[in-house]
Amino acid sequence: MMIVDLLLCALALAGTVPVLVLAAQVLASLPALRPAPLAPRRPSLAVLVPAHDEAGQIAGTVAALRAGLGPGDRLVVVADNCRDATAATAREAGAEVVERHDLARRGKGYALDCGHRHLVRTGLPETLVVVDADCALSPAGLDRIARLSAALDGPVQAAYRLDPPPQASSSLRLATFATVVKQIGRPLGASRLGWPCGISGTGFAVPTRLLGRVGLANGHIAEDLKLGLDLALAGHPPRFCPQAEVTSALPAGAAARRAQQTRWEHGHLSLIAPYAGRLLRAALRRGDARLAALALDLCVLPLVTLALAEAGLAGLGLAWWAIGGGAGPLLIASASLALLVLAFGLAARRWGGGLLRWHDLAALPRLVAGKAGILGRFALRRRSEWVRTERAGEGPSVG
Repeated sequence: MMIVDLLLCALALAGTVPVLVLAAQVLASLPALRPAPLAPRRPSLAVLVPAHDEAGQIAGTVAALRAGLGPGDRLVVVADNCRDATAATAREAGAEVVERHDLARRGKGYALDCGHRHLVRTGLPETLVVVDADCALSPAGLDRIARLSAALDGPVQAAYRLDPPPQASSSLRLATFATVVKQIGRPLGASRLGWPCGISGTGFAVPTRLLGRVGLANGHIAEDLKLGLDLALAGHPPRFCPQAEVTSALPAGAAARRAQQTRWEHGHLSLIAPYAGRLLRAALRRGDARLAALALDLCVLPLVTLALAEAGLAGLGLAWWAIGGGAGPLLIASASLALLVLAFGLAARRWGGGLLRWHDLAALPRLVAGKAGILGRFALRRRSEWVRTERAGEGPSVG
């Protein structure tokens, strides 16, 4: 009994660690954001836009990005395994275009590598900014992250906001809120604590000289998160820039949302085991607490997934206590679950304004069931291939 008690207590304590990290990030994110001065020097830059079958919106994206370019700046669209008029439309809109056709190596990482190699051949600028084809980054936001990246000599991630479609359902508003906390609230809190952040895949800037130290060409479904972790291990943890915002629309269709969430969560989960330990060992070896903070941040699962894990630990502790075991595991897991609920409430108050309503909570069981399905598929048949998210008004598309 004593050994089982100790093992269950250790398991419950391990589950408490990500909750404590999340709570610290949420608390640090609560004060209002204040304007920050611009870094003094704007580097030469290239904006790289990976695009797969984006003919319907690439012209608007190119036009918006061109408005933020300065003399000598470049805008490069990588038309990656496109079956539509993405390349021609981007050229007509005024972008440089690189066409890539390689069905054996599919994924955004390969598109980024193709664009980077094109820039190496034709004249590499000081800074590379990556923006997805379905995203909007204002000229001011582009200027800010480029300047900050040059000043820090490291990667910088803008705040990534996914907006819900008009007349969004309760479950979609809850999903949007969870994404806001993950992409803006937690990175802001981490930044205020002096911690680095992850890369969100769009709206980030990085000095081009650093890209030779990491491998861009990969088909990992979370290539963005992987890139940020690789840069951190190379000595350049990404920093967060909340004053710059890159926006996109959350998929309206249930199937598209499910595919997107599956890709994000399976990608995140698949990186915890290979990277958390490496980051902690590097932190100890170099005496760099930022890497330890990034390892802890990596172990924080998305809100609903984390709640499911904590509820499972509490249920396990309750079952053990009911058959005559010690109460320690139940008390630890219950306290952790209570702290998570408190953090959720504080985050909702800070980041749910104008988005969440009380009756939206009725959709939580459906959202939890969907997350449980995603976790089950990770255990039994995890996704390993990149799948393009279906846009509004499109049919399914796999790339």
